[in-house]
Amino acid sequence: MRASFRLGRIAGVPVGVNWSVLVIFVLIAWLLSANQFPRTYPGQPVVAYVLAGLAAAVVFFLGLLAHEISHAVVAKRNGLQVNGITLWLLGGVAELRGEAKDPGAELRIAGVGPLVSLLIGFFFGGIAMLLALAGADGLLLGALAWLAGINLLLAVFNVLPAAPLDGGRLLRAAVWKATGDRTKASVVAARAGWVLGALLILLGLWQFLAGAGFGGLWLALIGWFLIGAAGMEERQARTGSALRGVRVADVMTPQPQTASGQMTVADFVDHYLFAYRHSALPLTEEGRPVGLVTLDRVRGVPADRRAGTTLGEVACRADELVLATPEEPLNDLLPRLSECADGRALVVTEGRLVGIVSPSDISRAVQRSSLREQMTGGRPAG
Repeated sequence: MRASFRLGRIAGVPVGVNWSVLVIFVLIAWLLSANQFPRTYPGQPVVAYVLAGLAAAVVFFLGLLAHEISHAVVAKRNGLQVNGITLWLLGGVAELRGEAKDPGAELRIAGVGPLVSLLIGFFFGGIAMLLALAGADGLLLGALAWLAGINLLLAVFNVLPAAPLDGGRLLRAAVWKATGDRTKASVVAARAGWVLGALLILLGLWQFLAGAGFGGLWLALIGWFLIGAAGMEERQARTGSALRGVRVADVMTPQPQTASGQMTVADFVDHYLFAYRHSALPLTEEGRPVGLVTLDRVRGVPADRRAGTTLGEVACRADELVLATPEEPLNDLLPRLSECADGRALVVTEGRLVGIVSPSDISRAVQRSSLREQMTGGRPAG
């Protein structure tokens, strides 16, 4: 999930927000200010309900951010790099580079998030309880009680033993510890996620048909997301197992043909298109990558505009490029290939382009690894 805009850095980690956060933010604020708060605390001015709803929604997302930052901080302490944190429609995600080195590290990284949400829930619940004992009764108490409940619910939901939830990571750590097989543990957690997603979809549809309305559809949406994410995690686990020990240099196309970003699309189509054997063309300046253009991007330029459009104008920009080094483990690169919609990575040494990795390179590497396992009976070759 890519960020639509950046908020800055917290604890040294880039923090971003996807546009979809606005949807859930508006929804939460509206449900609180137009429904729950007026029903529970009638007789207040409309502006009071609106302010209370907006404040509760803001603090809720700050709690989500704290949840994800805790993952990032513990991951860094356990030797993993963190590319960033992105808040989006269904919560947040900390983009970790690499994998935990052992089940203990996996346990710590996964467990800290729900723990933080639990502590936040207890914190707001404690304040609400003190105010109630002091005789307070009003929107402030209602907002604090809602924040306590939603954070406790978030903590409980996240520890359900199903990927991609934190509980799925905890399950993976337990199976990994018991079997010593990281891939098997990942597959078990992913399939548990598929089962949970299917159950949520069925429950959500049943609630919708029973008259629950939006609540049932929201539950089904979460279930659909879990099924998709769990399936992706299982595929990534199997691919990661096949590519373990493979370096970027082992699969990259070395010294790819390049072009200048100042070249026009018309010039490229007329003089280079049929001579170039690949579907992605890196753009460089003095050997340093500054962009990446694909045939799909070129095809999207109308014929009458090609002469006045440069490759640099239609390319994946420099700040969107996925860069790797030749000695980097291929498994560390895989999660980053989706950062640019073109799905390629440029390989650099001291900032200069030395190769390119495409989806077809990855596919060939997986096929060769599978063939090697068949020939060696599952034992490492050699």
